[in-house]
This record gives sequence, structure tokens and C-alpha cells, in this order.
Amino acid sequence: MLDSLQSQKDRALESQQKSILIVDDSAVARVAIRAAIETCTQFRVCGEAMDGVEAIEKGPKLNPDLVIMDLAMPEMNGVVAASLLKKKIPEIPIVLFTIYADELRDSLSSALGITMVLSKDGGMVPLVDCLNGLLGSA
Repeated sequence: MLDSLQSQKDRALESQQKSILIVDDSAVARVAIRAAIETCTQFRVCGEAMDGVEAIEKGPKLNPDLVIMDLAMPEMNGVVAASLLKKKIPEIPIVLFTIYADELRDSLSSALGITMVLSKDGGMVPLVDCLNGLLGSA
């Protein structure tokens, strides 16, 4: 009985959380991003992808509330993937989280469907602040 109540409570919390898809070719980066997201009870990671091709496959199936995507990845980079993902899920915010943030102009990233560009050099706090700003804090 207690297990059943806990399970119902967990499902209720999950339905209120905003879901996030993490796209990065580095397993270390994905683990760090996931850990940062999981410190916030209003967010949950609904999936991970290792490159843009996998993101294009998983995005429509998982239907996340937001995508965090790296720029430099094999198979398909984050710019191309963001552009294609926006065609499939036009309303989805995409945060490009990259070490190359300074090289991307706001107008270029906006034209490609990227909502925000953040530097990995800033760490996880600005990323979590960005998520709160885009998805609203609970």
C-alpha cells in the first residue's frame, strides 16, 4: 500500500516537472548536465542523445519541454540539428550549451531556431538559471 502511494506521488510530481532532452557527444558533459538538472525538482531529464542525428530521432518521440544541445558533435552538429528539430517541434526552446558560445552571433543563432547560447565555461549555475527563466520555476 505504501509503495502504491509513493508510486502515485512520484507520477504526480513527474507530470508537473518540465522535461529536458540533453544532446552532447561527451558522456562526462551529459552526466554533469543531468546532475545539475536533477538538483531542481521542477525539471527532469526525459532523455539523452549523443549527436544531432539521435536528437532529431528522439526529440519528436520524447516531446521534451526544452533541449540542451552542444554545438560540436560528430554526425550532425548542434546548429544543423537545432534547425531540423525546430521544423519538427517549432515551439520547443533550444539552448546551445557550448565552449564556442562567443563565436556565435545572436542573430545567427536566432535565425537557426536557437533560443539561447550559453558558454560551458560559465558552469552549471548559468545553465540552471537559464532553464528557470525559460521554463519558469515551480
